[in-house]
Amino acid sequence: MIDTAVSRRTLLAGSALGALAALPVPAVARVLAGRTGSQPAFPLIVAGAPATVFVDAGADSAVRRVAASFAEDLGRVGGTPARVVDTPAALTGTVVMIGVLGASPTIDALVAAGRLDVADLRGSWEAYRRVVVDHPMPGVARALVIVGADRRGAVFGTYDLSETIGVSPWYWFADVAVTRQRNVTVPADPVADRPRVRYRGFFINDEDPCLSGWAKKHFGGVNAAMYAHVFELLLRMKGNYLWPAMWGKAFADDDPNSMVLADAMGVVMGNSHHEPMLRAQAEWHRHHDEDPTRGGAWDYSRNRDNLRRFWRGGIERMMSKPGGRYESVVTVGMRGDGDEAMAEGTATDLLERIVTDQRAIIADVTHRPAAETPQVWALYKEVQDYYDHGMKVPDDVTLLFADDNWGDIRRLPDPAAAPRPGGYGIYYHFDYVGVPRNYKWLNTNQIEKVWQQMDLAYARGARAMWIVNVGDIKPMEYPLGFFLRQAWNPEAMTPATLSAYPRDWAAATFGPAQAAAIGEIVTLYSRYASRRKPELIDETSFPLGGVTADGLDGGVFGAMIAAWDALEAKMTAVRATLRPDQLDGWFQLIEFPILAVANLYRMYYATAWNRLLARSNDARANYFADAVEAAYRRDGELTRQYHTIHHGKWDGMMAQVHMNYVIWNDPTQQTMPSIVRVGGDTPRDRQQPRPRFVAKPAPARDLVVIAATDFARTEDRDGLRWTKVANLGHGAGTGAMVALPQGRPSSAAGEGAWLDYDVTLPRAGATTLTLYLAPTLDTLNRGGVRIGVSVDGGPIRPVQAALQATGGSADKPDQARWATAVCDNTVRLALDLGALAAGRHRLRLSRIDDNVVVETLVLSQGAAAPAYLGA
Repeated sequence: MIDTAVSRRTLLAGSALGALAALPVPAVARVLAGRTGSQPAFPLIVAGAPATVFVDAGADSAVRRVAASFAEDLGRVGGTPARVVDTPAALTGTVVMIGVLGASPTIDALVAAGRLDVADLRGSWEAYRRVVVDHPMPGVARALVIVGADRRGAVFGTYDLSETIGVSPWYWFADVAVTRQRNVTVPADPVADRPRVRYRGFFINDEDPCLSGWAKKHFGGVNAAMYAHVFELLLRMKGNYLWPAMWGKAFADDDPNSMVLADAMGVVMGNSHHEPMLRAQAEWHRHHDEDPTRGGAWDYSRNRDNLRRFWRGGIERMMSKPGGRYESVVTVGMRGDGDEAMAEGTATDLLERIVTDQRAIIADVTHRPAAETPQVWALYKEVQDYYDHGMKVPDDVTLLFADDNWGDIRRLPDPAAAPRPGGYGIYYHFDYVGVPRNYKWLNTNQIEKVWQQMDLAYARGARAMWIVNVGDIKPMEYPLGFFLRQAWNPEAMTPATLSAYPRDWAAATFGPAQAAAIGEIVTLYSRYASRRKPELIDETSFPLGGVTADGLDGGVFGAMIAAWDALEAKMTAVRATLRPDQLDGWFQLIEFPILAVANLYRMYYATAWNRLLARSNDARANYFADAVEAAYRRDGELTRQYHTIHHGKWDGMMAQVHMNYVIWNDPTQQTMPSIVRVGGDTPRDRQQPRPRFVAKPAPARDLVVIAATDFARTEDRDGLRWTKVANLGHGAGTGAMVALPQGRPSSAAGEGAWLDYDVTLPRAGATTLTLYLAPTLDTLNRGGVRIGVSVDGGPIRPVQAALQATGGSADKPDQARWATAVCDNTVRLALDLGALAAGRHRLRLSRIDDNVVVETLVLSQGAAAPAYLGA
């Protein structure tokens, strides 16, 4: 048996084997009727020759397509694509059979003959089972049967096997190399799995200029030819749902083949949170330009008839599939034109009437009750306010809660709420255009943060839909893969699995030899890059230590530069060990993000020194002026390199402007920070002498810094335990503390699970405790999340992080606090502890509310707690 299969099973602990173990024992026992003992592994490829792939001639198009795709995957691994056969009489030897229960005569015959017992698959959503059957028919020695409860179940079961044998979902979209193997076997033990979240997918958004420009160069536009790769990527990651690109685009109108292809491959289509009734916003303006009598204002109170006519067209198009309907989830509700808020003062009764009228259109066009068409209402930005103020929609509509556009979920179902048939979902962001600043360039998302927020969402009942805004798809490969892995089975993504994920992802992507090192690299990159979005960084972002008699003290900014330098060195060392065919994937997934963000930090660090030294007419400013110019040139060189790798395959994908923002929205062009030269005109071609830096910044005297993970004692209460989540946040340690399991009611002050810290104060005096927390929001709208604090056995004092996020302007006090928190990716809560004696003290943190993530504790006497604690 191949090692890659074993390592892949470890990586996918929440997938096949993990889910099999989670099934009821009778279900496992019935997987293969009459099975006794263990069977030998199934020979998928022998001496380069693959098994034959069988699919019934009348199978659904999605099943036929995945069979052909799997046959190509066998060729990617073994060197020779498999034959795809649709006539049972033509089968001999070993065969991979792919089909849907109740729709495959061949598989159904095995069931009828008692060779397969799949009763527990019937009626399941997207479930699949993979079993080995000996002598299933004359001439066939053995068959590996992949049976789906429905068409996507068969697709996911097949692509799970592709991933097991080493074909990454990103083999095309990130050029991840497939390792050639002459002989491949897979375990004969049954594999079974099903998703826990019903709709799982992503939203292509903010796609200009990158994805749009790239698609135009390579496919002639954002069309079916491009979407074929997107749909395949989604399905390989076991996603099933897509919101298409929407900046000036109309999925079904730009290229009608896109809609047809999506359905043929098994992808469920929807539209974004502000594009109701399967109509793109761009379509409305096209109608307005062509025929003003059918367009007009995007205002239901003034233009109801035209809007109804427009929306009806979207549902009619959904029903235009011969003999059925194109599988879709219909977005209902309404926002203002261009993804803006509706008119100020919009009443909830108007929105309720809009939804009622939309559902009447659905029922009229489909000739079925509206409840039989899946629908979603996105509670995004101000729409959540309508929900909070009592707006109601029918219970069969999925309520899609949203984050604050910065990865912090704003609202979740009240645990006391009655179940809704439509359930709840989450709309999350890895990319955003809006206040306090756009972030579109590179991945800046920690998977640990994603895990904490989405684990909370699942625990609180958001299980109907998870969808994430990924911008251009690239370069969000790493967090997107994680998001969809967790969405498939959130219960299997435990803190231990999360901690192992970077290493296991690295093993699956680049091989096991350097997996630990690569896992560390990608984790450190995520930690550093998520500290502050690159678009938010400038020369004032982090403090310098200043000019000293011994040289220049880089301070916190310098420590960050040193960390990026060390990370670059780690990355370069690992790169030297890779095969040549792995380097393009390595550059996209690992190398470019590290080089580009490190270079950006260096550019602004040099700018900060240039400005500081120039103010005192210090000639060392010129050295840093040269460094700024060099870094700016380097940024352009890296972008050009990205656009030329793999024969220019990704030309245009890194065209995003990403420096020198002065307002929240895009700068008009890429520009270098302004620099100052002193001492007259210095020849540009003469290298300036390198300034001498202080070897190590002096430690702060009046601060006691404690990593939250360095607690002395803890006690569980009411089934809750403070748990270390490795690598989460940006604190003094290597993780953060979260009370698990999440989703539980609040604890009374002093009654919750607690953590004790032994601290020693160097002197007596007034003492302030500052807690550094990850930004999180009160998902129950009760004023903020709380944690209890006590000293030396004293009373518990609640401390509250009262952040409010509407996604609007950041000029109001509550919005300013939120903006500061998301920019710094930290919430600082200060508590006056009064006068404390010198020496040892016991500090206790007690759980009160859910969704509190503790990273660092700082005790200060006479000095303010810093905004940043260093690298």
